[in-house]
Amino acid sequence: MNEYVVGVDMGSTSIKLLVATLGGRQRLVVSRRSPWTSLDHGRTEMPATRAVDTVRALAAEADAELSKDGPYRIRALGVSGMAEAGVLLDAAGRPAAPIMAWFDPRGADEIARTPEHFRAEFLGRTGLPVGPLASISKILHLRDGGIDLAGRTFLNVPEYVVHALGGPRVAEYSLVSRTGLLDQDDSTPWSAAFDVLGVSEDLLGERVGAGTALGILTDDGMPEPFRGAVLTVAGHDHLVSAVAVGATHSGQLYDSMGTAEALVRVLDATLPFDARERLAVAGINTVRHVLPGKYVLLAGTKSGLLMRRVLQLLGITDAAGRAGIDDRVMELPVMGTLADGGIRVEGARNDDGVLKIVANSDGLSPAELFAAALLHGNDMCAELMAVMDREVAPPTSTVLTGGWSSMASVVRARRLILPDVTVATHDEGTAYGAALFAAFAAETSNDFDSVAAAFLAGHSDHIHHSKERS
Repeated sequence: MNEYVVGVDMGSTSIKLLVATLGGRQRLVVSRRSPWTSLDHGRTEMPATRAVDTVRALAAEADAELSKDGPYRIRALGVSGMAEAGVLLDAAGRPAAPIMAWFDPRGADEIARTPEHFRAEFLGRTGLPVGPLASISKILHLRDGGIDLAGRTFLNVPEYVVHALGGPRVAEYSLVSRTGLLDQDDSTPWSAAFDVLGVSEDLLGERVGAGTALGILTDDGMPEPFRGAVLTVAGHDHLVSAVAVGATHSGQLYDSMGTAEALVRVLDATLPFDARERLAVAGINTVRHVLPGKYVLLAGTKSGLLMRRVLQLLGITDAAGRAGIDDRVMELPVMGTLADGGIRVEGARNDDGVLKIVANSDGLSPAELFAAALLHGNDMCAELMAVMDREVAPPTSTVLTGGWSSMASVVRARRLILPDVTVATHDEGTAYGAALFAAFAAETSNDFDSVAAAFLAGHSDHIHHSKERS
């Protein structure tokens, strides 16, 4: 009988399910668009049950393919995905409200109304900026909208999926680090945050590390060969995909370019309160890694979101359209052909996300517009890198990955500002990394490094130096 592990990526753009052998060889990937509903003023949400139903549909699709090779079973299933988005569950497991996307602006007013002394300590205590991204802001929004928090549990999206499939209610460290509810000095619940919410620490599940075995899959909506699989939460998607391509030491910068662009730097220990505060003021997080005992600096922009919106304005919504605009941008000089100020794109800051285009020249073209979006992303990345470099040693190399890294124009632009760029070839790094954590959960070994080395050897060509087109 064939045996496999499964990694699920609950992504902002799409939800993916990857099946791999126990030795790390990818067998198949299936995906569907994330079932968001877009509302006015940037609000974006999905019913929690639709997220789980999408996973079930993907599992059925994978089952149809795997069954062609005879009987099989899934040994373990790990779930990674977006942070800063989650579900409030009552005692019976009913969601109190839809999942709000991490980039949804709701919660900004509520966090701004918290006591001044709380907001002053928030930066250095949690390692996060004060704003709508941290989950506490959205929880405050739900509370102030009439939802009673008493007796409820907050689960991040990957934690919720694992729970819906049969696992317990847990809080994985890399995900709960993004909620604003954790003290980064010792990774314990921050009592002041729960006082502001007016609830006890029971709002969070038991804290666990990525790859912890969390019981077995019992959900009747999943195919029979999946039932009995060991369940685990793999953790925050950017960090999981970094592990999947081997970007795990402090000399590297990991740049994951999806809907969000995430710049990740590995730390061997957390930074002092004052350093976390300075970084958070600049929008840079100092939080827990998915790797045991490790921390990260994580800086984000919304450059991917803005690039997507630029392409949508240009009527480009498919791979062929992207390839065409990529070719046309590559025909331009890397800095474009217009004088300074001829066209300007703004809005990629993590606390913004609203696409703004200023056109002050004739002779504009779709290629010039997209090139301007790329250069704006460069400016945001360079600004964040400069702040990080004041606190820790600058990186000597970069691993670039994510959907946008398949475009030559994107790689060429980032090479202007990032050191020694290589491009990860694994198309589904987060889902593959989630499968790696599933393999770890299925093992009795406590040595993650040895399990990871053996698993990643199944995809030994996962990084190569990209070749620029001219």
